Amino acid sequence: MSFILLIIVLALVFDYINGFHDAANSIATVVSTKVLTPFQAVIWAAVFNFAAFFIFKDHGVANTIAKTVKADVVSGYDGLVIIFSGLIAAITWNLLTWWFGIPSSSSHTLIGGFSGAGIAHAGLDAINSEPVLKTVMFIFIAPFVGMLVAFIISLWFIHSFRKGWVPLLLALAVAGGVTWILWQQLVLDEATLAAGTEYEGYIIQVVFYSKNFKWILLGLIIYMLAVFTVYLNTLNATRANIWFKRLQLVSSAAFSIGHGGNDAQKVMGIITAALIADGSINSFEEMPVWVPLACYAAISLGTMSGGWKIIKTMGTRITKVTPFEGVAAETAGAITLFVTEALKIPVSTTHTITGSIIGVGATKRLSAVRWGVTINLLWAWILTIPVSGLLAMLVYQIVRLVS
Repeated sequence: MSFILLIIVLALVFDYINGFHDAANSIATVVSTKVLTPFQAVIWAAVFNFAAFFIFKDHGVANTIAKTVKADVVSGYDGLVIIFSGLIAAITWNLLTWWFGIPSSSSHTLIGGFSGAGIAHAGLDAINSEPVLKTVMFIFIAPFVGMLVAFIISLWFIHSFRKGWVPLLLALAVAGGVTWILWQQLVLDEATLAAGTEYEGYIIQVVFYSKNFKWILLGLIIYMLAVFTVYLNTLNATRANIWFKRLQLVSSAAFSIGHGGNDAQKVMGIITAALIADGSINSFEEMPVWVPLACYAAISLGTMSGGWKIIKTMGTRITKVTPFEGVAAETAGAITLFVTEALKIPVSTTHTITGSIIGVGATKRLSAVRWGVTINLLWAWILTIPVSGLLAMLVYQIVRLVS
């Protein structure tokens, strides 16, 4: 087996591990609220993990990951050794945190490993500071954004139970605004397609072939929330809870799409960097179509394998989650992932959904959140990049000694 083939296999193994390590992110709330059984939930999440292949086409996150270490450092045989060492370190740390049930970030594990191996080879000058600094910043920004959005959505739903004109007018205003934005987007994309493709005149094909499909999908999620708020105003608490259980299927699917779109791209970036180092392709833009296809398939298969220890931590130990709170947390997480993917920033789905769960817990009272568990998670998040980096440095030195 050639070295480049070994690296591709290892990258897909990491992607598979990422799937079952992060399966809890997509299904913890839907399992803890008993909307789906664990088996049903992992199948549901895996299907929508793979659906992201048809939605996220710009691969901006993958490009950011590929640029973590400078191109002149990741070239030739030395570049392949750097990538190999980073993957071994990332797989090791992922398996350790999975074994102990710690929901650490697979994304940051991969970035830490790649960066650490690059530093071991060429010092700190090997690192592109911009993508690394963005990633480190979003260790704290992503969970905060998820928490804030979840808090707002939760309050929105809570006020919808109160009969009156204010929540109805607010929901109708949001629905109307999103409808107008979506229509403008569809008209723009239809004109673009009519100018040079065979799909002109068919609005459903315009949607699916739109380069901005992820924004259209995000708009539809917000629209559904707004319309549901109007309907919710007519229901009592019991009937509303039944509807929230149904809506959780939608919100968990949206989060799974965001999870697949963000996390699979990180491995795509690593494989593409390896192909460039090997000379198989010359630039990121030449990424073969089999790379995203294989990465989305691997993470989906991993999700189907589950990750039950981490599901327990995410679904029950941070705060008790009801169907209403599950919808709020998953929707907030999906919105955060879609926006950060559009900004080409690799974020942790683990951090995002944890922040969202904290946000819905905080709407009840701050004491509803088990802050001791949360602080332990925060330490795991902070340590992931440096520990993965140190592991990669060690692996790099060992590989150099034996090669």
